[in-house]
Amino acid sequence: MKALLIWAVLLNFYKLLKTGDCASTHDQVLSIQVTTHQQADIVRNISSQYETVLWSPASPEYIGAHTEVHLFVPANNLGTVTDLLQTHHLTHQVLLDNTKELIEMQTRNESSDPRSSASYYERYHSLEDIYYWINKTAQEHPDMVKAILIGSSYEKRPLYVLKLSGRQERAEKRAIWIDCGIHAREWISPAFCLWFVQYSLNFYNQNNDITEMLNSMDIYVLPVMNPDGYKYTWTTNRMWRKNRSSSKESNCVGTDLNRNFDANWCTKGASNRPCDEIYCGQFPESEPEAEAVANFLRSHKDSVKLYLSIHSYGQMLLFPYSCSNEEVPNHAELFELVQEAAMKIRRYYRNNYKYGASANTIYLAPGGSDDWAYNLGIHYSFTFELEDRGRYGFLLPPSLISKACNEALLALKSIALRVIQKTQPQP
Repeated sequence: MKALLIWAVLLNFYKLLKTGDCASTHDQVLSIQVTTHQQADIVRNISSQYETVLWSPASPEYIGAHTEVHLFVPANNLGTVTDLLQTHHLTHQVLLDNTKELIEMQTRNESSDPRSSASYYERYHSLEDIYYWINKTAQEHPDMVKAILIGSSYEKRPLYVLKLSGRQERAEKRAIWIDCGIHAREWISPAFCLWFVQYSLNFYNQNNDITEMLNSMDIYVLPVMNPDGYKYTWTTNRMWRKNRSSSKESNCVGTDLNRNFDANWCTKGASNRPCDEIYCGQFPESEPEAEAVANFLRSHKDSVKLYLSIHSYGQMLLFPYSCSNEEVPNHAELFELVQEAAMKIRRYYRNNYKYGASANTIYLAPGGSDDWAYNLGIHYSFTFELEDRGRYGFLLPPSLISKACNEALLALKSIALRVIQKTQPQP
């Protein structure tokens, strides 16, 4: 009898190890291979329940046959979710075994002093730290940097744009727009904006490319387009995507700012349900953050020649349309620019980036800022999806910030210098 009891205990322990339930003390991110339409239905259902958070694709409606799904699963529901996957013969593996540890790594060793060391730009920073950095940067470089308040968020946080200018005066200067942090959980995005500003200031009159860019064009940089959501990812929910607006019609909070612009607004690829991650809002530019950006760009549409929105993750260089499978008139020209940029990244950093029109490269995403900017008349409009392809996803370790930013910087310089050539004022 005693021997049987010992055998039963050992057998249960073996099953525990085999099923992976022994690891359920940690939140995990799973990679799930969906091969059939039936499996797609099951994964869509799982991704809408059990407190899971869909990392990729952005919404359950994008999950179809032959889709790789990245799903954040909290520890208390991990056993249930993995049992369901096994029952329906869904191949899956653990991408991240302990997300809490990675989140702690991202927020560790916070410093509020931008002058401390170069490593400041190889860490992630809280919203308060970024506001401090904005003011300090503008104060220390008054000849090249101007802070512009373009509006405020739903929770009344300021939206600051930094205007970077070279010291060479020109009568009619063209401009570049760069926004970061439209989706709250994409922390590498604001990190890039800070990195880019510091690089521009440090290497002006030293690096030929950045010097030509700043002498030819003003560069408007919005480091955090979604400050309420970004703040929320630091204090409450690291996986939050939307802004933090609310309405009388629903208890659910937040609108996807990249579905809130007037470009085929709220058609296929967006949702009119406030609880969904890709909720389009009550009407185009219903969100103060989107309205502020749109108003600024409308007032500068004659000077802004290049629009760039920084996202993560996926390693992609994209251009309009996102809202339609229709090709834009200068499709071939934009394709050539992203192809050249992707080739340079591959050559210098041995890393592969997908490139092409957004809707055909990933999926339909109406109401996006890049499509709206294109339709406004900014015909060099791009979205960059930075590192990685899913190994760490939104939890990219600080040790990889430098690599991700250098890749994006190379692509930006490649495209910007070509746009400068193409938009030269006629004598």
